[in-house]
Amino acid sequence: MRWLLGWALALRLPGLPPLEPSGDPRPAVLIPARNEAATLPHLLAGLARQRLSPLEVIVIDDHSSDGTAACASAAGQALGLPVRVIQPPPLPEGWCGKTWALHHGVLASSGDPLVFLDADTEPEPDCLTRLLGVHGQLGGLVSVQPYHRTEQPYEQLSVLFNLVGLMAVPLGSGCGVAFGPAMVSSRADYARSGGHAAVAGRVVEDWFLAHCYERAGLPVSAFIGAGQIAYRMYPGGLGDLVVGFDKNFATAAGEVRWPWMLAVLLWLSGLFWAAWCLPAALLHWPLVGDPGLAANAVLYGAHALQLLVLTRRVGRFRWINLVFPLPVLFFLGVFLLAIVNLERGEIRWKGRRCRTR
Repeated sequence: MRWLLGWALALRLPGLPPLEPSGDPRPAVLIPARNEAATLPHLLAGLARQRLSPLEVIVIDDHSSDGTAACASAAGQALGLPVRVIQPPPLPEGWCGKTWALHHGVLASSGDPLVFLDADTEPEPDCLTRLLGVHGQLGGLVSVQPYHRTEQPYEQLSVLFNLVGLMAVPLGSGCGVAFGPAMVSSRADYARSGGHAAVAGRVVEDWFLAHCYERAGLPVSAFIGAGQIAYRMYPGGLGDLVVGFDKNFATAAGEVRWPWMLAVLLWLSGLFWAAWCLPAALLHWPLVGDPGLAANAVLYGAHALQLLVLTRRVGRFRWINLVFPLPVLFFLGVFLLAIVNLERGEIRWKGRRCRTR
């Protein structure tokens, strides 16, 4: 039953509908960037290929130390893209770097609607068109969770964080959930919600921004980005991967509605059990239930197959699904670390202290 529950949870992963925008939208694309010289060229090249060209592209250089500003200017010039680089004032008390950067990006922009893209995103040529088309129909805040493109073996360990993060929330029109890597809003709705000033000190600003829109009586919709927008998360190594998911996971977990959390925990408990049973049967470890190798091999194989199928639209996770006890251990370790840091109240990210409460 828990295995079947996994299929049911994954049925609710709607992709971004192929809608065309009405009228003549003149979007402003706002990109917060702190030490993103390696990732920005991919995003800017993707924006240059868009079927719907943005009115302006504003890169907000969040006091980088790696030449992010020069890289953005040079890439924009080479691509013929209307890129403008700004730098906000020094980060004040009570703000996170990303919220401060985007707040100033909106102030410096003139386009409408506002499109917020993380510096590591990689949009396909129809991405802006679909985003604006869906936003034109639904209004409020529309966001997309990018497809997770992996390259190095350690990146595969994040498979459960990606899958659980989508299983644990409702998605689609009016779901009340927002994903920060790719969001769009009209300028009027952004102002009505309070914008990033209303979530100034939030590490997971997208979740709380969604609440602000809902309190203002505005719809919040979210979709998955397979085939439309991707990103490569934490290419800086295993340490960045651990801290990055640690930073987001404990805070976000407290925001998940309890029926969804209960369903996901039930599915995870079955996955964890399957991860234990086959090694236990092979190595004669303590095991409650059928100790037979054949039965536990079938159980293990069923969960490996399920992960292979369910993750196809979430990210590029292949061989890791066949040895899923490894990401299970990684998931548990990072989750426990996240609880410790949540209790401690802060974590360091990109050279800054971030509050987790």
